[in-house]
Amino acid sequence: MRAAVLHEIGQDKLEVLDDVEAVGFGPGRVRIRVRATGLCHSDLSAMSGVLPQPAPFVPGHEGAGEILEVGEGVRHLKAGDRVVVCWLPACGSCPACKRGQTELCLAGFMNAGTPNFRRPGGDVFGFAGTGTFTEEVVVDAGCAVPIPDDVPFDIAALIGCGVTTGLGAALNTADLEAGSSVAVIGCGGVGISVIQGARLQGAAEIVAVDPVPSRREAALRFGATRAVSPDELPDAKQQITAGEGFDHVFEVVGKSATARTAYDNTRRGGTLVVVGAGAMDDFLQLNMFELFFDEKRILPSLYGGGDVLRSYERTIALWRAGRIDLAGLITHRVPFADVNEALDQMRTGTALRTCIEM
Repeated sequence: MRAAVLHEIGQDKLEVLDDVEAVGFGPGRVRIRVRATGLCHSDLSAMSGVLPQPAPFVPGHEGAGEILEVGEGVRHLKAGDRVVVCWLPACGSCPACKRGQTELCLAGFMNAGTPNFRRPGGDVFGFAGTGTFTEEVVVDAGCAVPIPDDVPFDIAALIGCGVTTGLGAALNTADLEAGSSVAVIGCGGVGISVIQGARLQGAAEIVAVDPVPSRREAALRFGATRAVSPDELPDAKQQITAGEGFDHVFEVVGKSATARTAYDNTRRGGTLVVVGAGAMDDFLQLNMFELFFDEKRILPSLYGGGDVLRSYERTIALWRAGRIDLAGLITHRVPFADVNEALDQMRTGTALRTCIEM
């Protein structure tokens, strides 16, 4: 079967090969025919080494498809079921799951060290224990979440990561109240989803901050009340908050520099929500006096900061009701053979989300 493979960390191109085999099928596992997959910035971060990932590997973790085969003991799925791929499944029995913090379950991360694929040259891993830049993938049954028949595969793929992460940061993590002021730094697919979540919560002012003009224009269509370049943020802060700072600032880039900017633009007593996934050697510096004196809350938000299955259901309900726009997030579509074109679209910021059609 075909799969897009990164041979070594640091390479910027994938090679589409047709000699890859999905492995690991057995009890408690399912085989999925991938029908659509989105490109998330985390895939690029894994390719560059910002996020730890063994190589060679198949990128992709934002996918949807249909079940081809179920292993022994799998009762809630059958061949033909439509599913979204969940890269962070909850085991239900670890301390985090028992506390109700299922997004902190480490079971899914344990899968990242087990090869999902094989080719004549040896084992190949799947990013985040999945790897959806492929025609078929074998995963734990918990990674395959059934979706209703009316949800298209491309929409379902977005729900598998970017939309759940962004909406959840606003709806679950931030405790965002109606009438508040919000700034969102980084307006790709996840940042736009944060903006939609802030709009749902009734934020009065939503400032989108991004260096790419097309992304700023898109942010206004999705609910931002103002869109500015990073250099224009100080003026927006002065005009909207009289220089005090925003009630909630979302960092959706994953760099210490933008996190520091987010902190500086959060009002005293306000909330900084860290959504972007950054590198282990990139340190955010705060002095102890400002940390104490400003009383700003710093809240990381992993995968939307809430129960993933409940978040999927909520997103589908909001989409059906027309309260959020998911189709509009897909600004580009490319066939699987042109996967490197999708990478370029993400790197240059020309795409909010590219759907790779399998």
